Amino acid sequence: MRPAPSAVLGAGGSLAAAAVGGLGARRAGPVYAALAKPAWAPPAEAFGPVWTALYGAMAVAAYRLARRSARVALGLHAAQLALNAAWPLAFFSARDKRLSLSVIVALDLLVGAEVVAAAREDAVAGSLLVPYLAWCLFATALNAAVGRPPGPPSRPRARLPRG
Repeated sequence: MRPAPSAVLGAGGSLAAAAVGGLGARRAGPVYAALAKPAWAPPAEAFGPVWTALYGAMAVAAYRLARRSARVALGLHAAQLALNAAWPLAFFSARDKRLSLSVIVALDLLVGAEVVAAAREDAVAGSLLVPYLAWCLFATALNAAVGRPPGPPSRPRARLPRG
């Protein structure tokens, strides 16, 4: 693929996922603040810079993969970006811990598969995705660890607090 379409594909997917995820995370601040978090949970201020760097690395990886017409890796990339965008909707908007945990576990699997497929096509692209996989695995552990603040008994479905 030529450079210009590759650049659009690389940046466009990351921007779209970030935009949709951002819509789902509109209430992230108050929801995150109200959660019963483990001691190892990062401060809310850490998420913006981390995600900016990760989306940038994903865009460069997608650009490199598009330049090589790496269809399998790009298909996995598109699928994981869709789940990436869906997770904030499940966690912050729906406030459904079980649903968000299911989404993020599926995301982990897709990103892991993408890292392998990307590395086969372009070692740099595969390497650029490794920090994203590490962050997703960390976020999965955090998703599993957070819960409701102390209060009345929870409903049968694991819902996160309304903020």
